[in-house]
Amino acid sequence: MGLRELFIDAWSWLNYKETTSDPGRVFPELARQWIPDDDLRRLTAYKMLVAYDQNQAGQLAAAYGDEDGLERRELGDPARLIDAAVSYLLGSDQKVVVPGAEHADEETPVEGAQAAAELQERLRAWAKKEQLLLRIQQAERCAVRCGDAVYALSWAPEKNRVLLRTYDPGWYFPEWDEGEQDIAEYPTRVHFAWGLPADPAKGLKERVRRITYELGQIRPATRSGADIDGQPARETVLAEDGTPVLTAGDTLDVETGQITRVYPWAAGPSPLTCYLTDAEWVLDDLKGGQDVYTLPESKARYRTRSDGQILDRLDLQVDFLPVVHIPNLIPDVGEHWGKSTLALVLQALDELAATDTDSASASDTTGSPIIALAGARLPIDRSTGQPLPVKVKAGSVWELNESGRMDTLDTSPQLAELRSRIDHLQDRIAANSRLTAAGLGLLDPTEVPSGYALQLALSPLDSLVGAMRLARADKYEILLRMVQRLHQAGHAWPAGECLPAELSWGPPTPTDRTAVLTDVVTGVTKGVISLETGVRMLQDAGYPIEDATEEIQRIQKRAFEQAARLADATGDNAAVREYLGLPKPNPGVPPVPLLPPKPADQ
Repeated sequence: MGLRELFIDAWSWLNYKETTSDPGRVFPELARQWIPDDDLRRLTAYKMLVAYDQNQAGQLAAAYGDEDGLERRELGDPARLIDAAVSYLLGSDQKVVVPGAEHADEETPVEGAQAAAELQERLRAWAKKEQLLLRIQQAERCAVRCGDAVYALSWAPEKNRVLLRTYDPGWYFPEWDEGEQDIAEYPTRVHFAWGLPADPAKGLKERVRRITYELGQIRPATRSGADIDGQPARETVLAEDGTPVLTAGDTLDVETGQITRVYPWAAGPSPLTCYLTDAEWVLDDLKGGQDVYTLPESKARYRTRSDGQILDRLDLQVDFLPVVHIPNLIPDVGEHWGKSTLALVLQALDELAATDTDSASASDTTGSPIIALAGARLPIDRSTGQPLPVKVKAGSVWELNESGRMDTLDTSPQLAELRSRIDHLQDRIAANSRLTAAGLGLLDPTEVPSGYALQLALSPLDSLVGAMRLARADKYEILLRMVQRLHQAGHAWPAGECLPAELSWGPPTPTDRTAVLTDVVTGVTKGVISLETGVRMLQDAGYPIEDATEEIQRIQKRAFEQAARLADATGDNAAVREYLGLPKPNPGVPPVPLLPPKPADQ
């Protein structure tokens, strides 16, 4: 491409592909007029990455005119990279943690520990009902593959809890004010849009569905109704005198005309709320220049929620957009979108597939070599008089003349060279993706001289996982805060300020449990680390310790030597009994009953 056509953006790694110049040629769904031109490169990148994940890169190349595309051997290397990155990112386990909840079982818990423990129990119960871990697996695999993933939260009145859904990032169209597109900024409007195919049996034409979350000023109360054409729509509730009615709890400032609302989690009033719209548009009704951001309201057909509410700017009674975008890696300055794990090694994956294809061809000629015969008596077809084709079979015998000979084409050296190149490419991909040869299982464990050497080999993977988790830490904290607020708005959980909650990840790589145990025993015995820290280290190493506080109490109940030292140091038997978890001592002297005084003699 010429210098004037050089694009440098979050998807520049895709410029070497012909797909970027004409995406509608293979992906006709991207040629729809409702898809904005500014989002076309992003959606094309998603489609390409999914094709690699599904071993369809060869079919994609054939669609663009590569005659050998269908012969391309794809052996699942992109999917292996994705699965490996997801497994190291998530670790061995994930759980919702509220800081301070671990102190609730102590004899004298710190302030707020009981509230933190109650919230942690509620969040974990909700996570189990909503299959949070399954949703995380779905979203994170999409984030690692495509670079982005999206969660959406909604309140379900019939279930009396928050619903969590994951969306394809190709359906996600956020809107920012000019110059505010950054990872730290939150959009004021978010659309989820996708195409719906025609259904002649039901008389349905090709349509586009769009779900919109939008922050706006609080308006008077509305209810389900119909427009002048009889189509479902929301209408303003009016009093007998014709004035708009406010939603219960709202306040109108007569001077400014602004309506405010005090949310259960806020200390002061807010003039903002979130509106939800869910509608469909027939593609034939759209004119040129109308995309997902400018679909005409006059042509919309609004959908109805399960409780009968028409989704035409429905007031959700919250002052935030219940949508969370997850980037795979920390975006560049001024960027919002993440980067796929496959992005920088995509060309290497093409080279690997091409080498696999050449290796398969070479193995054919090595296993069934090409043979040249000279002076052989070949069988003749009696009907045509022509020699019959010769096939190499086990036990075949050919008669040769005195000057006859047989030569074979030996392609085994080329096959060995191709296999060596495959190993080289795999090592290159492992290094450039930072998943490392050890992380991808390409390193023979018997070749590692020590555990420290293995730890050094895995250090790039540790830095990669650290960056990926850093990009997600605030996102999951925001998601869990939204879960609390939506439950408060639905009057299912008590009102009040939301406590911080986070998603705890397991260790990304296997740890040397024996070495950790040795460090803990030495550190606690020498007084370098506390018993609490030692138990936490054992938990992180994978020892089956469910509750650190209970484990510490069990240890102390059997720590008689430490109790003896405590008695020698303090001389306080009550402190020793408390340390061992024993009840307070019984003095052993029975109480003396007091007889009532005799009445005085008269």
